[in-house]
Amino acid sequence: MSRAEDIFQKLIYFGEDALDEFILNLQTEELFLDFKIAMSDGKNFKTLHKDDRRNLAKAISGFGNSEGGVIVWGVSCSRDVEIGDVAKAKVKVQNVHRFLSWLENAISGCTIPSHNGVRNHIISADKNGDGFVATYIPKSELTPLMTSSNSTIYIRSGSNNVPAPYAVIAGMFGKRPQPNIELFLEDKNIEVFENIDEDMLYPKTIDNPPEKYVKISFSVIAHNQSNAIAKELYFSCTTEETGSEYNKVRFLNYNQMDALSGIAGHFNLMTKPEMRLPPRGKLKFTNMQIILSPFAETDFCLNGVIGAENATPKDFRLFMTKNQLRSFVAKVLKNEDSTESLLHEFFTDFLRSA
Repeated sequence: MSRAEDIFQKLIYFGEDALDEFILNLQTEELFLDFKIAMSDGKNFKTLHKDDRRNLAKAISGFGNSEGGVIVWGVSCSRDVEIGDVAKAKVKVQNVHRFLSWLENAISGCTIPSHNGVRNHIISADKNGDGFVATYIPKSELTPLMTSSNSTIYIRSGSNNVPAPYAVIAGMFGKRPQPNIELFLEDKNIEVFENIDEDMLYPKTIDNPPEKYVKISFSVIAHNQSNAIAKELYFSCTTEETGSEYNKVRFLNYNQMDALSGIAGHFNLMTKPEMRLPPRGKLKFTNMQIILSPFAETDFCLNGVIGAENATPKDFRLFMTKNQLRSFVAKVLKNEDSTESLLHEFFTDFLRSA
């Protein structure tokens, strides 16, 4: 999952609470995030205000030509001399459902070519119909995207969408399409087992093994989100710390891959030479199991990378401090939250990808 999609999913799941957190933590506008006040008035306008349309077009071009990003409509910014533009206050979008409709209608005409991957989501709406909207703009495979209003090609630079220099535009036109491999985790599950339920997970020779433990399982999926065929896909994972001698990381069902010999704590997979992944295709590398006990003496840290020949490698990191590890396992064992809530916490709070 890209950083932009991670932000968008957070807004979908936490709603207005995520906006409150942005303001409380003085969240800055950055490479993947923009805050805008909507000028469109659902009562007095019949279409998207020209300023909103201009901001939308620049963002689609800038984010689409870069690594993607999210616009949050309904948050004002103030200038901080040390860290830049930060979220200051909520300013609700009037008639948020009408505003969403105007955004949807405007997207296709904002850029040439149009970006058909843009998605909108109403973060929240009050009883008067006012609220907040998030616009997710993924990286486009049809670059460069040029705004239709002023025929300008933008790229994202820091917290701004800026006109692309000639050399950058020339590179966009001249380069061959390259694979874009993203990491997806599917078939997520979390279960509680007793030691006797598993195939000698903790042998009797170990003194005082834990009576119960938590098993988190999921499939590691590579998704080719480009218009190019991907070859020689790879997945590499390093477990630096597991938190406890009772904790384990397992990799299962990778018979379709070439497993490269590695040292302890390292796991490496590559697709066989004849294997190719078509555009929009998906490939399962392996099934992973992370087994956690109530005991934690160190942090849990797992680093990895996924990619393909001629594709930019994508890093990911799963990290829990020992206190977070203890707290999370205790919560699962006590059955305090639903499975869906626990899985969302684990994969949202502790997993990062770039």
